[in-house]
Amino acid sequence: MWGGRFAAKPDTVMQAINASIGVDKRLWREDIEGSKAHAAMLAACGIITRDEADKIHEGLEAIALDIASGRFVFDEALEDIHLNIEARLTDMIGEPGRRLHTARSRNDQVATDFKLWTARACDAAGDALSALQQVLLDRAEEHADWVMPGFTHLQTAMPITLGHHLLAYVEMLDRDAMRLAAAASMAREGCPLGAAALAGTGFPIDRGMTAKLLGFDGPAGNSLDAVSSRDFALQAVSVLAICATHLSRLAEEIVLWTSPQFGFARLSDAWSTGSSIMPQKRNPDAAELIRAKASRIAADFQALASIVNALPLAYAKDLQEDKALTFSAFDSFDLCAAALRGMMQTIRFNRQTMALAAEKGFSTATELADWLVRAAGIAFRDAHHIVGACVKKAEALGHESLSSMALSEFQTIDPRINAEAVAQLSVDKAVEARDSLGGTAPQRVREAVQRWRAALGALDEEEA
Repeated sequence: MWGGRFAAKPDTVMQAINASIGVDKRLWREDIEGSKAHAAMLAACGIITRDEADKIHEGLEAIALDIASGRFVFDEALEDIHLNIEARLTDMIGEPGRRLHTARSRNDQVATDFKLWTARACDAAGDALSALQQVLLDRAEEHADWVMPGFTHLQTAMPITLGHHLLAYVEMLDRDAMRLAAAASMAREGCPLGAAALAGTGFPIDRGMTAKLLGFDGPAGNSLDAVSSRDFALQAVSVLAICATHLSRLAEEIVLWTSPQFGFARLSDAWSTGSSIMPQKRNPDAAELIRAKASRIAADFQALASIVNALPLAYAKDLQEDKALTFSAFDSFDLCAAALRGMMQTIRFNRQTMALAAEKGFSTATELADWLVRAAGIAFRDAHHIVGACVKKAEALGHESLSSMALSEFQTIDPRINAEAVAQLSVDKAVEARDSLGGTAPQRVREAVQRWRAALGALDEEEA
């Protein structure tokens, strides 16, 4: 390509470190799409003929079929996806193929391709989140009144419903979906095509036309920024890192819940592995790998930020590494979302074990304190002290829950505690009582499920 300036070929190691075709060949659809738009614009502006544009379009269509079918042979000597496609096009149609690169550079070409790819990847990731949300909604509705212990500090706090617990992740993933939509929108802002190497071009091009053909909101306003900025990728990968932490948290709970020590759930055989030496083992490897991949996605973001950090304007070859990190983050995320969806579709929960666990740890202590405030009219801090004394006595007597204590034992602490108060201490009554908006009561869980179904259904209709 630059034979006019250099007399010798690159060293083999130089060629190996410089070539990116092994990574950026994933951009072939976007590269062909961008080239079609560029050729159409060049013809509309009279820079190439309509016949030349037609031949370019036909040639690019044929190349797309070859790549899609696996017939296309990528050549590392041609470095990247842009030169591989251009060289093949020139071989096929001759001189018009050589005219295609008029008024553009690989710098604006790759920025355009990468923006298009990132926007679409964000859309696909949002679809994956929506599918996972639907599964969580199904399981939440199915287990709207199944009682389990709620934890803080991984210590028993209050009884909650499993449906309520699962809906917490629906909320988290919805915020992630909004962030992904914003990242997709940002990637579609400012089409770089026509910025050329860094300073624009002297040809009378119509950058608004190419931006419109490619689905951008308009052309990028500054040619230096257009070819050198990767904040759209940084935003997208940062969103994936946040989302992956949410997926990792649910994965960690699957690991805990399926352990014999918890016994809350059992993964299906399809989502479990065994041990080479211990025949009894059922390992939640997929959930564990989601935790690890969340760390990798975060590392991809940090590496990408470090590459862009302190780069002088405009383009520098450092930016060649941006795609490998971004592709890696999206690949990891796609696997995590699919694996978590599969696990949550097939996991089976143990209602009795969860309910028994919810009884332990004096989880209804706050219910007794609330009753004292309502019935006895005392300040919550005083009620808190009284119930703390009740818990201390229960522990001394060997009880694991307040509901197992006799009324007479409560009344040695405070005679205002009566049969009505003790009746409130079952875990079922405790969750039913928490019926404030966003609370764990089964009726609130079912309402939330329906609200989410309506919201996600409306979103699907808008996208359709």
